Amino acid sequence: MLVLPGTVGRGEVPVLCDVVRSALERVGSRVVVCDAGALGPPGLAEVDLLARLELTARRAGGRIRLRAPGPALLALLALAGLRFQMEGQPEEGEPAPGVEEAVETGDPAL
Repeated sequence: MLVLPGTVGRGEVPVLCDVVRSALERVGSRVVVCDAGALGPPGLAEVDLLARLELTARRAGGRIRLRAPGPALLALLALAGLRFQMEGQPEEGEPAPGVEEAVETGDPAL
């Protein structure tokens, strides 16, 4: 997991992108969880950071998943047209936990 700092300067973005890239390569996972709970009031710098982290992850064959993003950050990301996976949501193509993909005939209704 990558814990994002409260404020991120331009010089820190490439370093955080390298952390995401190396985490995907080292662990062999397809997803890096980014804890966005400590990010300060969201602005374009935070949107740019998250977009660059996602792009870096995709180029390495993975994705990032946000943990604890604030409502203002989610609204700003939506306004910018960016969609991210949130922790606790199923990955694309996977059913939500407890959801059956098909029902056998004769199964009792719940």
